[in-house]
Amino acid sequence: MSDVRAIDEESLALAAKIVNDGGLVVLPTDTVYGVAASPFSAEAVSRIYEAKRRPRSKALQVLLSSVDDLKGLDLYLPMPLDRLAKAFLPGPFSPIVVALAGSKLVTLRDELNGSKTQAVRVPDSAACLKTLRAVGPLACSSANRSGGQSPQTVEEAVAALGDDVDLYLDGGPTTSHVASTVVAADPNERDGISIVREGVISVAQVRAALQDAESESPNA
Repeated sequence: MSDVRAIDEESLALAAKIVNDGGLVVLPTDTVYGVAASPFSAEAVSRIYEAKRRPRSKALQVLLSSVDDLKGLDLYLPMPLDRLAKAFLPGPFSPIVVALAGSKLVTLRDELNGSKTQAVRVPDSAACLKTLRAVGPLACSSANRSGGQSPQTVEEAVAALGDDVDLYLDGGPTTSHVASTVVAADPNERDGISIVREGVISVAQVRAALQDAESESPNA
């Protein structure tokens, strides 16, 4: 039977132990419920793909409690994503950051130019941020079978993933079934960015934020 618990000190301590032991937890974000594991364990990350029945070609995000966590993971925000991060994080915005040589994340993706990248998120959710501060960074994807609707409640997540998950953290319903907007830096594209996935934040909002940041720049 699935273990579903409210978010409190006891359940967060249990979540930290499960993650450290290579297990899976489900937690609320500011968009949908996500299934998560240690981003430093290849075996744990494989469990996410297996539980979701998700193709390995589809990348996972890493949830952070703060943009400041990037440095400790040997990741950095390339321009102009650094400007967008200031506008939209915390929030439903997933910039694709670049990894330095020392990064130990097993979720990194190899790019054609030889670099390694990682989509990251700092959710605008008190329950999620409290969990991340207790557990640490998490590799994460929506808590549903691949191709299914992203869950808005812990009950929907349990119905989708069942006993494949070790612990479900119940933070109440999230705001929508719509996921975050994923954006990459691309010097060959308009405004230096490529919209990988349009989600809660529209393309128009992303472009407007870049224009606003440019107009506020002291070099503009």
